[in-house]
Amino acid sequence: MRNKDGHPQHRLRTAIKVGLISLAVMLASAGALFAAAQNPKPGITVQVSPASQSVQQGQGAAYTVSLTSTGGFSGPVNLSLAGLPASAIGTFSQSSVTLGSGSTATANLNVTTAANTPAGTNTLTITGTSGKVSGSVAAGLTVNNKMSTAFSIVATPDSLAVPPGATAVYTLQLTRNNFSSPVSFSVLGGLPADAAASFSPNPVAGNSTTLQVTTAAASPKGSYSLYLVGTGKDSAGKSQYAYANVQLVLDSTIKQFALSGNVPGSLSPGSSAGLDLQIQNPNNKSLSLTNISVAVAGVTRSADAVARNLSCTAADFRVTQYSGPYPLAVPTSTTGPSSLSGLGIASSALPQVAMLDTSANQDGCKGATLQLTYSGSGQGN
Repeated sequence: MRNKDGHPQHRLRTAIKVGLISLAVMLASAGALFAAAQNPKPGITVQVSPASQSVQQGQGAAYTVSLTSTGGFSGPVNLSLAGLPASAIGTFSQSSVTLGSGSTATANLNVTTAANTPAGTNTLTITGTSGKVSGSVAAGLTVNNKMSTAFSIVATPDSLAVPPGATAVYTLQLTRNNFSSPVSFSVLGGLPADAAASFSPNPVAGNSTTLQVTTAAASPKGSYSLYLVGTGKDSAGKSQYAYANVQLVLDSTIKQFALSGNVPGSLSPGSSAGLDLQIQNPNNKSLSLTNISVAVAGVTRSADAVARNLSCTAADFRVTQYSGPYPLAVPTSTTGPSSLSGLGIASSALPQVAMLDTSANQDGCKGATLQLTYSGSGQGN
């Protein structure tokens, strides 16, 4: 049968058939994508704890590496390390591990530095490889100048990643060698634009202080090495110096989790209280915390203390940082924030705020309110 132009009408049927074949191809492709989503490729997830370490030249650092099978992977996994600074050596407790489907295996990584290893912050890359399947994770290693004979400084953590506009908190620990004079701290350089640094207390009569780096929303993204110096005069009046390095990473893709807490009750000279911090995880997956830091940002005196001109400052208090295990798994906050105690952390491992018992008049601290600031970092945030 022909149409009025004399062409066979079966062409219409042919066009319809081609369209149906195209639709079938599209449906088959969608089915393949669905099947791929339901059957993920075999893989290896690598995690490291702690996420970063800070050492003096000539000292060593130890990490624990965890490797987990995903997508049904099983088999031997070879471990490798890249990014070591000059004159540093890294060794694994075992060069390979064997994973079963869904299982986890661990290995220890020991890094030793030399007296001539350059001071600075380094990013180590730990990789697990099995044929064409591999996974990797980054770990921080900060090498500080060799300690002075008078005192030395160690910063914890040595690296923090926060979004622009957030505050990063580091703890600086002093080790004194027959050196009792106050030590003053400053940042020699490395701060990002529109950021400010402050130490509390400063100068330090004891053995610790906290560094707070407050960034602005306009602070440029990137990685910054901050160079810290502590100085004091010995009994002969000669200036002594010690140095430390910390890394600050500003990453706008990071989703912040919230840390909060208050000192329960009031403090008196010589007393302390634990902070059962609340952690709000806004992500849709578990958060693996690798650092929690607390600092006393300020003190609000009572009206009576202000009227009587009685002093009370952050130097009247000391913070002992969280000493529990890392990484700390925090579930999503669908039913509210998680507390440290609710995550199974013992009270003895909670951050502690103590009021020092000094020879000065501390009546100005009666009824005072502490302003605390918190900082943290982890994998998954």
